[in-house]
Amino acid sequence: MESWKLTLPCTRAEAEILKEDIAPFVLLEPVPVLMTSEIDPAAPDDWQLDIYFEEEPSAATVTMAKQLVPSSADTTPVIIRLDDQDWVAISQEGLAPIREGRFFVHTPIHRDEIPEGALVFEIDAGQAFGTGHHETTAGCLAILDTLKSQGRRYRSIADIGTGTGILAFAAMALWPNAETIASDIDPLAIEVAEQNAAINAVRIGRGSGQVEMLVAAGLAHRRLRARAPYDLLIANILAGPLIELAPIFGNGVAPGGTLVLAGLLDKQADAVASAYRRNRFRLAERLNRGEWSILRLEKRRVRGHRPASRG
Repeated sequence: MESWKLTLPCTRAEAEILKEDIAPFVLLEPVPVLMTSEIDPAAPDDWQLDIYFEEEPSAATVTMAKQLVPSSADTTPVIIRLDDQDWVAISQEGLAPIREGRFFVHTPIHRDEIPEGALVFEIDAGQAFGTGHHETTAGCLAILDTLKSQGRRYRSIADIGTGTGILAFAAMALWPNAETIASDIDPLAIEVAEQNAAINAVRIGRGSGQVEMLVAAGLAHRRLRARAPYDLLIANILAGPLIELAPIFGNGVAPGGTLVLAGLLDKQADAVASAYRRNRFRLAERLNRGEWSILRLEKRRVRGHRPASRG
């Protein structure tokens, strides 16, 4: 099989963004595989983007690649033809399955490694960023698993910035009778999430045991407002938007409800937590994964409101 690799330098910040957003490449057929890597530990801000294709990338595709990493605007990409090989399999081999508590997230090549009794989700290698291979997503899975082990029960769940849909699917697997809604500011992400729902037999709809998917920023969509307040709200985005959304999430989460925030560096965690303390949340848990932090916050209860129950 003919295959090609396009390589561009990028910054560490650009690489981190690409772990959650590979649009518009998700619309290509077949979807190319994007991999980012650190070039030299002595230069931590210098990273590299490699994109694998089944055919030689066109000029338009090269332009799209450069738009993903603006720092490469004046750089000529390196494009090479690879020896005949199954490049999809090779790229998937580099994406080891993720096991977080009862969850197992894998690419198609790892189907024969599924452990007995796990909650399993399959995401194609071309969509691998944001599927659990990134520390923040894996950390969110770990917190969801802990909440279930603690006996928490949730009736209304929202996943804001859903990406591939993996966190919404995971929450649905743990609380199958809940009403779940998943949104993303990027229409392409919602298309990918819908495809992944079909692959993983997740039902799309507005009823109990189904997930409603829509394009929206924050809680701006009327459907998100109509279904609020939420017992559980998950937002794996970036620190800046999370701080801006603190008042909105403060109104969108029910008293006694749970808020899981991710996408923030460890050094940003205090500022994010402070913004939410000012909006009636208390920090219940901080999980560190590498340079990243995942925060679990609880909305302060008010008299006369029944909080999310425990089993």
